[in-house]
Parts: sequence; C-alpha cells; structure tokens
Amino acid sequence: MKLVVGLGNPGNDYRGTRHNAGFEVVDALVKRHARDAGRERFGAICWEAELRVDGVQDKVLLMKPLTFMNLSGDPVAQAMRFHKLDAARDLLVVADDLALPVGHIRLRQDGGSGGHNGLADVAIKLSSGNWARLRVGIGKPAPRMSQVAHVLGRFTDEERPSVDASISTASEAVLAWLDRGAAAAMNAFNTKVPAPTPGPHGAGPQTDSASSS
Repeated sequence: MKLVVGLGNPGNDYRGTRHNAGFEVVDALVKRHARDAGRERFGAICWEAELRVDGVQDKVLLMKPLTFMNLSGDPVAQAMRFHKLDAARDLLVVADDLALPVGHIRLRQDGGSGGHNGLADVAIKLSSGNWARLRVGIGKPAPRMSQVAHVLGRFTDEERPSVDASISTASEAVLAWLDRGAAAAMNAFNTKVPAPTPGPHGAGPQTDSASSS
C-alpha cells in the first residue's frame, strides 16, 4: 500500500484557497480513481483506490487531513502506523508552495519543509524528512500583502486556468511516482521555473521558501 496525502485546511471557508492546493490534487485523484465515497479515519477523510504501483495493481490510500494545516502530521502518522508503512518508500505529501510560480509543480524525494508548517508538522510527527513531497506553485504575495493573507486568499480569474492545469499535471505526477518511482516522475514532471525579472538595480527579487498558516 501507498499513502498519498493532500494538505489543506478543512471547511467551506477555506475551499478554493491557495493553501488548499494539496486538497485539490487529491480531489482530482479521487474523482478519477477512488473506489469508495470516502470515510473518516485517522482524523482525515480517506479514500481507497486501486492503481498501478511499481508495475502492478495495488491499493493506494488517498487522504485529506481534517486537522488544520499546522497539525497535518497527526493523521499521517496514525495512518502510517496502522498500515505499517515506510515513509521513504510509501508516502507522498502534496502541498502548496509560495516559491513556485502559479502553474508550476516540483517533486522531491526528500528535503526540508521550506517554511511550510504542514510539511514541518508531518516531519516532526514522523521523526523524519525522508519522504516524497510534491509542491504546487501558488506564487508570491503582491507587494504589501502578508503571506498569511496570500495563502488564505483565492486564485484570481486570470490565474485559475494555470492552476487547473497544474492540478491536473500534479495528479499525473502522483500516478507516475506510484508506478515508476520518484526519479522517473521528477524527470517527467518537474517544470523549469523562469528566472526572476531583474529589479531596478539589476538584481532579481529574493526567492522566499513556502510559508503557511
């Protein structure tokens, strides 16, 4: 079994916000592949899917935590323990990323949280950062807008087509990770981020790591 977790905040107030990009990827996978209507387990809504894993059909658990973002690690850790999964081999977490432009995704087999509180809590609760994470670009805040206001805001009408395309691409990247492994999925789906536009003195803007509420 593999576990694919989309991070976000539960409830209608947060539906469609930038911070819920991880939820949207899981929603896309559920729509196409879930075998059930979903049920509450481990402090999350979980669906079972039968997908190609390492070349053969196998069970995959799709999860959206019902905890708020900062406590995302609790449901993940519970599911990992119950199913006796190995994080480095069996876990993929999907989250939003401020450092990536809208429309871009980035898959890594391991690494730090990049300031993302949901990813940080997963690492704390698992006592490890050695697990795959798929980041979906949400872009940086506008000038004088706080990061919190940005991530809890919604995409503009102009951004939405690019967001929808990246959600679709991210769901395909998840399928590739399951079937062909991290290296093949990274080669196929990681997009090149454009160079920053030079500022008035010739220096591009600083690249911030993803941040969360």
